[in-house]
Amino acid sequence: MELIFFALGAVIASFIGVLTVRLNTGQSALVGRSRCDACTAPLPPYALIPLFSYLALAGRARCCGARLSFTAPVTEILLGSLFALAYAKLGLTLALPFMLLSFALLVAIVLYDLAHQILPTRFLYPFIAASAAVGFFEAPSPNSFLSSILTALLIAASLALIHVLSRGRAMGFADAPFSFGLALLVGAAALPGFIFSFWIGALIGIGLLLKRPAGSRMGIEVPFAPFLAAGFLLAYFTQWNPFIFAVLLS
Repeated sequence: MELIFFALGAVIASFIGVLTVRLNTGQSALVGRSRCDACTAPLPPYALIPLFSYLALAGRARCCGARLSFTAPVTEILLGSLFALAYAKLGLTLALPFMLLSFALLVAIVLYDLAHQILPTRFLYPFIAASAAVGFFEAPSPNSFLSSILTALLIAASLALIHVLSRGRAMGFADAPFSFGLALLVGAAALPGFIFSFWIGALIGIGLLLKRPAGSRMGIEVPFAPFLAAGFLLAYFTQWNPFIFAVLLS
């Protein structure tokens, strides 16, 4: 069954890739042939099979020989893996379809943010709604779900405060509702996920600074949404708790 869910996730990821590229461009995501990014030639059906096409074509476009982007196969593997992990963790429960929808919307949000440094509200608010449904069905009791909502509000408020105090330089305001949805999605793993997000962001930020040319004074703009997503999902699927380090060191 995990393989079936992986294949489903990969297929949906392929569609999401087209959707995020065409969003806000006036193009329809449902109508119109996909085209080569390099020469704009229409792509044949055999070039549109998730993962298989990239491997069969050896990472190059058949029409012009241009090297294909890694984004599509990486996204297909990622969402396929998330779908398989969701099934393995939840099974065939009421929460599962909402979890799958949340993951699909999450990948769309991250892809768009990486490309445009902005979170699309068209995906953001449905993501929050789907995540709330997951939190509701997965909560062991109404009080537990209420606790998850309060934790999510606290996390979102802290990011909103960072946005206000930094006048938008540290992060965008949309990261606040995005983190709210992530916290509802992962439930009890919200606080560990929040901490992991900053740790991951710090490590990658240091790496980018080290790669910057010596003497360069130019700032580096890095979207924070991918770090938030990575941190919350890491905490949810591993159940690692960073607070254990505080206990060990005390």
